[in-house]
Amino acid sequence: MTQSNNPKTRGGKTVYGASVGILMLETQFPRIPGDIGNALSWPFPVQFRVVRGATPDNVVRGDATARVEDFIEAGRELVAMGCDGIATNCGFLALLQDELADALGVPVATSSLMQAPMMAATLPKEQHVSVLTISAETLTDAHLKAAQVPEGTPVMGTDGGAEFTRAILGDEAEIDFDACRTDLLQGADALVQAHPRTGAILLECTNMVPFAADIRAHVGRPVYSIHSMITWFQAGLMPRRFSNHLDDWR
Repeated sequence: MTQSNNPKTRGGKTVYGASVGILMLETQFPRIPGDIGNALSWPFPVQFRVVRGATPDNVVRGDATARVEDFIEAGRELVAMGCDGIATNCGFLALLQDELADALGVPVATSSLMQAPMMAATLPKEQHVSVLTISAETLTDAHLKAAQVPEGTPVMGTDGGAEFTRAILGDEAEIDFDACRTDLLQGADALVQAHPRTGAILLECTNMVPFAADIRAHVGRPVYSIHSMITWFQAGLMPRRFSNHLDDWR
């Protein structure tokens, strides 16, 4: 191991130890543990920045690319604060991946959907990845292509549910999370029934994470999400340092 002879510690940024910056949509709905916007969801420090005017409705049902400059500005603020990589809190922002990465000059992970190729590579040849989204109606081929989701990947939404899609996209101040869980389990059920060769489920929406374990137990498939994505992302931005000593008495 090479060590510097210089005893001084070099600086250069404002905040240390929180390598991941998360660009947040402007919302009011409650964010329970597991949700990307609840800081208790993360086993490491993160930094947040709200992109004013970007809402669940106008990003998921509108044109997210119209707000790319707002995301770039907020992303630059996070980088200036000390973030070494930037993520976002909506899978539909895959459309901004290339522009954000080029503009910010640091690694960028806009969407949980970007995990699809790696997930597919882990599965037996007769199985495939399937996507559960908050809005199948507006998740287009352009979104999937931007995230490099394999062509032909099945997509199903929670659009027809009683609570989850309506309350999140409507940015409601109160949400029945038990009803949301029911929507997610029913959506996952419908997904694997329609596509029985589903080997793993990818949750597009960052608000679905609190229910990932329930989905896994319910349908018996691995479930990946923005939580698995950012946890992997952070592990590269700030790798764990290990001791070079063995404590094993044998």
